[in-house]
This record gives sequence, C-alpha cells and structure tokens, in this order.
Amino acid sequence: MRTIRAQMRSRRSVELSVVQFRTLAFLDRRRGASLSDLADHIGLALPTVSKLVQELVARRFLERETDPADRRRSALTSTAKGKRILNAARSATREHLVHRLGKLTVRECDALIVALQPLRSIFLPDIPPTPTRHRLPRRRAAIHTL
Repeated sequence: MRTIRAQMRSRRSVELSVVQFRTLAFLDRRRGASLSDLADHIGLALPTVSKLVQELVARRFLERETDPADRRRSALTSTAKGKRILNAARSATREHLVHRLGKLTVRECDALIVALQPLRSIFLPDIPPTPTRHRLPRRRAAIHTL
C-alpha cells in the first residue's frame, strides 16, 4: 500500500497538493459525501476542509450541491476535470505496478492471486473471485486484477 500511495502521489498533477489529490480520490469513492465526511477522512478541521473545497470548486475540480433534504448539508462530487487528473494518476500507477509485478512468473502470479482471495472476499464481497490459472499472454491482465 505504501508503494501504491507513493506512486499515486508522485503521479498527481503538479497543480494539486497531496491533500487536494486525496480529496479528489475520496470523493471519487464516496460521491456526494459531505464536508464532515471529508473532514473525518482527511483528519482536518471543518473550516480548513471548507476552504480546501472552496478552492477546488473555484478551480473546477469539484462541484458542491445543496442537499435538497437538508439545506445545511453540501454534497460534493468530482467534475470531469477532477476525474481526468485522478484517472491519469491511477493509470500511471497501474502501469508502474504492472511493470514491477510483470517480473513474477506465471506460477508466482497464480500463488499471489490465491493468497489474496481471502482479502478480496472481506473487502470486495460482491466481486467474484479471480480464476487462478493464467496463460503467459494473459499474465498482464492477471496482474491488473490484483
């Protein structure tokens, strides 16, 4: 996870700070989250997060909408611009991992996939398990599923 985080941070756009990038990543996973949700996740005070969001909205990375059920609550979502930057960083990170993990043999890839299945069932219970046998041309695709 440290390698993935370091790669994601190194691949982020230079126009975003690490906290701003983390904000985009969180809101990509939790579309419509509130300022309080974001503050809890990032570990910053609500006024600081409000300022952070205000800047990202002004720069068109985020959108803020008032929740019709509770006018005091704002629902936050990434814009297309925010998603492009996040997806570019994820894609570059994925390619870096594919390159690093591509050095594993097919047998090692299979063993790794089998070893990770219990974690998948805990953290991704709605996604079916990955098959363990992969021919060499499919090894790259197998690495992507890790």
